[in-house]
Amino acid sequence: MKKDLSSQITLTRIPQRYYRPENAFEHSVLTRLEKIPTNIYESVDEGSLAIANEIATQIRMKQEIGESFVIALPGGRSPLNVYKELIRMHKEENLSFRNVIVFVEYEFYPLASTFGGNVARLQEALFAHVDIPSENIHAPNGNMPKDEVLDFCRKYEEDIKQAGGLDYILLGLGQSSNIMFNAAGSTISSRTRLVVLEGAARKEAARTFPSIDNVPAGVITMGISTMMNARSVVLMAWGEDKAGIIAKTVEGPVTDLIPSSYIQNHPNSKVVVDLSAAYDLTRISHPWLVTNCEWDNKLIRRAIVWLCQLTGKPILKLTNRDYSEHGLGELLALYGSAYNVNIKIFNDIQHTITGWPGGKPNADDSNRPERATPFPKKVIVFSPHPDDDVISMGGTLRRLCDQHHDVHVAYQTSGNIAVGDEEVIRYCEYLRDVCDKYAAGDNSVKKKAEEIINYLRYEKVENGEPERKDVLFMKGTIRREEARHGCRYSGVKDDHVHFLDLPFYETGMVKKNELSEADKDIVKNLLLKVKPDQIFVAGDLADPHGTHKVCLDAVLAAIDDVKDEEWMKNCRVWMYRGAWAEWEMDHVEMAVPISPEELRHKRNAILKHQSQAESAPFLGDDERLFWQRAEDRNRATAEVYHQLGLASYEAMEAFVQYIPLR
Repeated sequence: MKKDLSSQITLTRIPQRYYRPENAFEHSVLTRLEKIPTNIYESVDEGSLAIANEIATQIRMKQEIGESFVIALPGGRSPLNVYKELIRMHKEENLSFRNVIVFVEYEFYPLASTFGGNVARLQEALFAHVDIPSENIHAPNGNMPKDEVLDFCRKYEEDIKQAGGLDYILLGLGQSSNIMFNAAGSTISSRTRLVVLEGAARKEAARTFPSIDNVPAGVITMGISTMMNARSVVLMAWGEDKAGIIAKTVEGPVTDLIPSSYIQNHPNSKVVVDLSAAYDLTRISHPWLVTNCEWDNKLIRRAIVWLCQLTGKPILKLTNRDYSEHGLGELLALYGSAYNVNIKIFNDIQHTITGWPGGKPNADDSNRPERATPFPKKVIVFSPHPDDDVISMGGTLRRLCDQHHDVHVAYQTSGNIAVGDEEVIRYCEYLRDVCDKYAAGDNSVKKKAEEIINYLRYEKVENGEPERKDVLFMKGTIRREEARHGCRYSGVKDDHVHFLDLPFYETGMVKKNELSEADKDIVKNLLLKVKPDQIFVAGDLADPHGTHKVCLDAVLAAIDDVKDEEWMKNCRVWMYRGAWAEWEMDHVEMAVPISPEELRHKRNAILKHQSQAESAPFLGDDERLFWQRAEDRNRATAEVYHQLGLASYEAMEAFVQYIPLR
């Protein structure tokens, strides 16, 4: 099974020479706006392997001269693949950690119990699997008395000095540019200290706890000065959600508003990213500003959209001078004039707009994004969670149903951990009252409801164990029925709603399992059963919790298995976004206009998912509720089309076609 096909989506967009230059001269040309050495890899696995190899090499070099290797390590999800590779090297390549001294970069404080701490997670992810002596692991104690914290922070810095200083510090990167937990405003002289978790930092910490309410009040973290004193600094970042802050870190000015930018001042620092995280760097996003380009339709469109936004002009008003003054003279040489380029791109973008997302019957489809035949089409909409369908493509979903296509919706995960305990209590209290009224003689259901109520209200303790199965059942049922109601409201038949409950998700914890053959086969079996003409799948890789990527990989792996089936050769796969980000204008291949009335219907469909409103545990860093995000993004897409000189719509949903690899 091919597990990481989603990474190929980015690969198909970016010529290799932009991130892997042929020689030193080309590298210097491409990276001249970058203020830190930046290594771009095609995938998270490849980047993590490079970091692990570097760490292993330094460990062995120190072993050869009989010295200790002193390293500072972070928690979170970013280094997990690095740790997996180090464990593999230990088991398969005899890499010993006996000479390694680790200083953990931060620990939450005060911890209600040690299970939720960063040290416990590092123990599970790395320390328990290698031969590092326990006395070589130094970390803040999340349970120490408050009057000892200040002395501990001073001593922690002294312990680092006594160990010979940090040879290597590995850093993750927060959404708000924090390194470790040094948020905006942290000074370059800051040392190990206790900081209060608030705002963006608190939301970021919530990713490793069951909910934001479980996040401790503060965190003991190394400071910027601690980092600057290390002999080698490596900052890693993976995924689209880190692209914007990586660009500011690597190409922007050094400022305390962007704490990660401080590493520009370190003499031996570098950044390691995958292509998705590198996407906003100039050599990747706007290569015409630093080198000659390999022009294709998508890159030309990106350049023209950028030029329109820079000049404030619609496409058809761009002039030769606009092109020449902004580094796009190559296009004038290729096409002869601005007018020729303008017409080409205007028509290209105009042809992405369609009110018939399933194809318009009995119509010339040569300039339409979807085929006229067959009609009606068999359609499967894959939704990672039981609400992503209506959040990201609710208008298109309703239109497909209204236009009489045979629409199936497949919810890939139960979404059970994303339901707050108070929602379960409310439904169980309702269930108890119904039993009192209509089933007084049968106490079994009422007893179960009261048992769950009492457990959630008075007995539940966050101890790192999976959620109870009866509670998970209640939470999953709540989401299932909300999804069924949302589908019914959108026009999907009841027997066309599928709950796949992919096994990777069903851990009862925030941490999920790896994608497996079992997950892929569940998706594959549905494809073989329906044999669709059209598939919609979430391509929203900016999801900070990672579930969307795993769900996308499950569908793409299943498609890879059936791509040679006759029906699949005539099936088109469309990727949608919306819950966490939107497609860039240069990649949109189908845009479905949404009227004010249709936008209201979409909002109502999203609001059927009541458990995911204001009390939802995993709303992420965005303050807006999901229906607000969806409307804002859909309106913003329509506004971009309008600014480019095309028709003005209330809102639009955008899609990109996925071509299975051959």
